[in-house]
Amino acid sequence: MKDSLIKKGFILAGIVNVLGVLIFTKFFTDTAISEADPNVMSQFGLYMIMVWGLAFLAMSNYYNKVKWIIAVFCIEKTCYVLSWCLWMLDNDLAYLYEQNSLAGAFYALYGPNDFIFLIFFSFVFYREYSK
Repeated sequence: MKDSLIKKGFILAGIVNVLGVLIFTKFFTDTAISEADPNVMSQFGLYMIMVWGLAFLAMSNYYNKVKWIIAVFCIEKTCYVLSWCLWMLDNDLAYLYEQNSLAGAFYALYGPNDFIFLIFFSFVFYREYSK
């Protein structure tokens, strides 16, 4: 994978985190996401997802200099994927869609999205660690 593609992957990860939260919460005017999972997706939790996004953006030009930060990103994504799996086991996504389609879409997408970026960050970490 070319460096330019990896850089774009970090930028995409950042944009998805920041804009994803803003869009799906209607710029924090809709609390349905937080109400569906008040522990992980609290207001504070959503702000922290945006902070992670800013970290991904900040790393886009420097990922090859601090490979262990990429390992931290892998851990972060693993935590969110596991959290999503647990949420899916205990909740009815169809019911959430009926109540709030944006919140339903958010919960349908965030686990697979984080899994894709987990694979991406894992690949980049392995590539940089192997050098």
